[in-house]
Amino acid sequence: MSISAKEEILGRIRKALVDVKDDNPEETKIEWRYKQPTPIEGDMIDYFLELVADYKADVERVKNADLPATLVKHLKDIDAKSVILPSGLEESWRKAIVDAGFDVREDDNLTARELNEIDAVVTAAAVGVANTGTFAMDHRPDQGRRALTLVPDAHICVVRADQVVSNTPEAIARLKPSVDDGQPITFVAGPSATSDIELSRVEGVHGPRTLHVIVAE
Repeated sequence: MSISAKEEILGRIRKALVDVKDDNPEETKIEWRYKQPTPIEGDMIDYFLELVADYKADVERVKNADLPATLVKHLKDIDAKSVILPSGLEESWRKAIVDAGFDVREDDNLTARELNEIDAVVTAAAVGVANTGTFAMDHRPDQGRRALTLVPDAHICVVRADQVVSNTPEAIARLKPSVDDGQPITFVAGPSATSDIELSRVEGVHGPRTLHVIVAE
């Protein structure tokens, strides 16, 4: 039997207050530490991909052995002809894409205008956040500089299963070494989209119009 929104909200409040033992919740000390996991019912990877898909991204979960062929399939699905690959991308991914006959470009300080002429970019990621349906890049060599993931019309991003955490504090803890190293951090929540005053959705204004997220395990 389905429950109402009110019942769902009150149920979440009761669950959040389960460890409050007195009549003054503000005075109850709650044992909590930063970056502790958030309990997630069911499979965390499936939950992550479900929320990523809510942002209108295409998602898929595959085994590591199937990943190179999956990348080729996704590039063909979006009818990409040219693709740019970061210098540190996994070699087996690169080989599969090259062997499939795509026009593979390397980032030799390409200008924004030159990047705009490329159909797609394929990158890795730094961390995925399950309860927000987002992922972050720290722009290491397997992800490339920020412009590579903002200018081409499509972005295909691979998130390893062991990179998916339950919440944002966990993700921030994972990203701390990159922050300490001065790396830029980009959080991505679906393909680029905005709307005007009449709420007409326009995609591709601030970044890729098409986003595919693949979790490899």
